[in-house]
Amino acid sequence: MGCWARWPQGQGLCQVWVVGVERGGMSQPGLPHPASYEVPAAIPSSATACPRSPAMAGSSNVPHKTSLPEGIRVGTVMRIRGVVPNKAGRFYVNLLCGEAPGSEAALHFNPRLDESTVVFNTLEQGAWGREERGTGIPFQRGQPFDVLLIATDEGFKAVVGDSEYHHFRYRIPPARVRLLEVGGDLQLESVSVF
Repeated sequence: MGCWARWPQGQGLCQVWVVGVERGGMSQPGLPHPASYEVPAAIPSSATACPRSPAMAGSSNVPHKTSLPEGIRVGTVMRIRGVVPNKAGRFYVNLLCGEAPGSEAALHFNPRLDESTVVFNTLEQGAWGREERGTGIPFQRGQPFDVLLIATDEGFKAVVGDSEYHHFRYRIPPARVRLLEVGGDLQLESVSVF
């Protein structure tokens, strides 16, 4: 399985990771595997965009969507890196079961700086489930962040920086996930799936 990302023409380079060890091969022939490398903006138009933008609330590089046509399996890791703008209120990472508006969400990861909390939830059959909240808030305005969402046997493990933050038990099977969506008040630097 691979994840491509690129900046639009004239916006520089975007760091991406393409990993296919568990998914039956590389996403693009002839590329290092697995590795982190920079890709020029000349990636085909089917690539997922994640342009650079100034660090301010409501950055223009979100929402960002990454298709996950094979779903998520135990061991899948999703890495989201970015910067929390100085005036940020909230941002989110959704693991959606489809691409249509209103699709079910197997995971809604929602750091709320305006409430000093992080909410975890699901959206199933049009209704939000019971919210879970992590302890404290590991995000700071004006600072970079690195989040790993790891599919385990029981649920999604959220790791922020170097620390395990919260374990959210599955309510919707991860194999149903088809789209990773990132949005809200953040400057998105990279999204990778491996």
